[in-house]
Amino acid sequence: MSAKKLLPTTEGLVREERREQLRRSASRFAENKLSVVGLIMILLIFGAGLFAPFLAPHPGDAGDEVHFEQQSQAPSFEHPLGTDTAGRDIFSRILFGARISLLLGVTVLSIAVTIGVTLGLIAGYLGGWPNMVIMRTTDVFLSIPPILLALAVNAALGQSLWYTMIALSFAWWTWYARLAQGEVLSIKEEEYVEVSESLGAGWVRVIFKEILPNIVAPITVKATLDMGFVILVGAGLSFLGLGAQPPTPDWGAMIANGRDYVTNYWWIATFPGLAISFTVLGFNLLGDGLRDMFDVEVE
Repeated sequence: MSAKKLLPTTEGLVREERREQLRRSASRFAENKLSVVGLIMILLIFGAGLFAPFLAPHPGDAGDEVHFEQQSQAPSFEHPLGTDTAGRDIFSRILFGARISLLLGVTVLSIAVTIGVTLGLIAGYLGGWPNMVIMRTTDVFLSIPPILLALAVNAALGQSLWYTMIALSFAWWTWYARLAQGEVLSIKEEEYVEVSESLGAGWVRVIFKEILPNIVAPITVKATLDMGFVILVGAGLSFLGLGAQPPTPDWGAMIANGRDYVTNYWWIATFPGLAISFTVLGFNLLGDGLRDMFDVEVE
């Protein structure tokens, strides 16, 4: 047998080191019981949204069906969480509403992370006037509250869930641009970056092949923590009449529908509110666990 086969390759050692680091990180995550609880909560929410047609006792109530003869009924065996003012099953609508909330969060953060991280990488690595232009633009967008921007977009284009997603995306990318730029400034002088540059790699290859993989952890942690906040803001906009329009089972709109009946029919607004609280808490607990797992700090 040759000596080459007896000696472990450098690539093999790197893979083994990464596996060991992943095991240590997973162990830290598992030690945090609240983080595990958060993961279970999020899995339940995703499961509820994914299997809503099978779990909902009255799936038609998530659409345009109405049953005025059953309106405002208290929780019962047939309607576990009661019915709303149109006689629709609240439990079924909450299950389908999970789809709307998760779609909102995933879409907004996908757009925001893509735009923000790309601009942050360019600003941090190139420096000079690109950094100045991108960061000053970021400061301008940071000065505009997300809800105000969403209100302006909906006023200009109309009330729509997709317009709300676009508005929130343009309000959220700034945080990822600043995060990515700060991370790049802290690692751009590392040896592996200098080696790649000395071998003739262009700046596009350096930032996406060398730098980006090394800042995935803080970006992932921040996205997880932001997910709950995006869902909360989206529900707030729906409460104001923006976002998803009736009869779409949006949690914020369901709360708005029951706000005038809290004293007599408390279940109409209470259970959608608890669904929002459950989801936001789950993402916060999961984000805290990932932060401890990766041992990173994010703003």
